[in-house]
Amino acid sequence: MSLRNFVRDAFRYGLVGVVNTLVGFSIIIGLEQGFGVNPYLANAGGYAVGVMVSFVLKRRYVFGKGRSVREAGPRYLASVLFSFALNQGVLFLAHAILPDGPLAEIAAQLSGMCVYTVVLFLLSRYWVFPAARVAA
Repeated sequence: MSLRNFVRDAFRYGLVGVVNTLVGFSIIIGLEQGFGVNPYLANAGGYAVGVMVSFVLKRRYVFGKGRSVREAGPRYLASVLFSFALNQGVLFLAHAILPDGPLAEIAAQLSGMCVYTVVLFLLSRYWVFPAARVAA
């Protein structure tokens, strides 16, 4: 487990995040603006596709195949849900601590996003796809 491999994985993870964001956002906007789908349903659809795209890209490009989809899939979904729960907790705490206002709201959202991203990266690297990481 070298620092070089860790940094490589983190960089690739970031690239996958950019691709995933573009795909998910495009689906949300396409559903909502193009097909008149309810914004909440469009958002859920975009995120659902985003989770799948993210899983495939992380498994193939970031961490390598390693575990089977049957093994890694439920672990990845559990990791996403856990990371999202932490995101919501940080958001709640930030709202309790920070003053009201647009900058505080942005800081709260960014804090939650950072926790989600870091925790999901670490869970993905060490729990969801560890066999692939060791073999790489």
